[in-house]
Amino acid sequence: MNRNPKYEALLDYLKQLDRVVLAFSGGVDSTFLLRAAKEALGDRLKAVTILAPYIPKWEIEEAKELVRGLGVDYEIIEAPLIDEIRYNPDNRCYLCKTAVFSMIKELAGKGGYHYVIDGTNFDDIHDYRPGLRALAELGVKSPLLDCKLTKAEIRSLSRELGLPTWDKPPYACLLTRIPYDSELRIEDFEKIERAEKYLMDLGFRAIRVRCHDDLARIEVDRSDRSRLFDEELMDRISEKLKEFGFRYVSLDLAGYRTGSLNAAIGITG
Repeated sequence: MNRNPKYEALLDYLKQLDRVVLAFSGGVDSTFLLRAAKEALGDRLKAVTILAPYIPKWEIEEAKELVRGLGVDYEIIEAPLIDEIRYNPDNRCYLCKTAVFSMIKELAGKGGYHYVIDGTNFDDIHDYRPGLRALAELGVKSPLLDCKLTKAEIRSLSRELGLPTWDKPPYACLLTRIPYDSELRIEDFEKIERAEKYLMDLGFRAIRVRCHDDLARIEVDRSDRSRLFDEELMDRISEKLKEFGFRYVSLDLAGYRTGSLNAAIGITG
């Protein structure tokens, strides 16, 4: 790898933190940060993944494999579905981040770690991210943001470092599949997870199954929409998603877009 000035600045930043716990999801950003933190800090690093009802099991397994491959001390914290977000309020991300990062901070303090860090990147400040306020209030450090690393730069550097996540599609927790002000139910998380995994296994990379009670609204990447104009495939998908618990199965003609349910609270783009 050619030494990149921003990557070098990131390593210097991390070295100054000395002992850290990294909130690790297994996504593009947190995997890149884990790799950099391992290089900068060695054994003074611990990774922590949150296991919650709204985190897909396959994502937890991927996170375990990634941590194992980098040889980092690792722990999984089980987090409940807190009462404050039971009806999916529009500030759910703030409430959830406050709860789970408080748990991570407590673990870090008991272990003698100085900081908790996360994978927020420089592009995230231009998106609707109410959880960022919770991170700021709790004193969580965001090295990729502070070092002004964009998503494109992180993907490029991840590729140079040989990380398997360099081209991984963006993913968000399953809370984002359910409309605001709707009751959150474990059975809905389970059927969404099964439906999205099934579609991924069919080769759809950027995929969301939005859950409107017993209706599934499928979003796929715009370039993949034409694949679904196949009657046999549509029948297979409809039949399978109904097996998972949906009564109706629909395709969103506009295709996948981040935060499509945010339009209900006046947030677009």
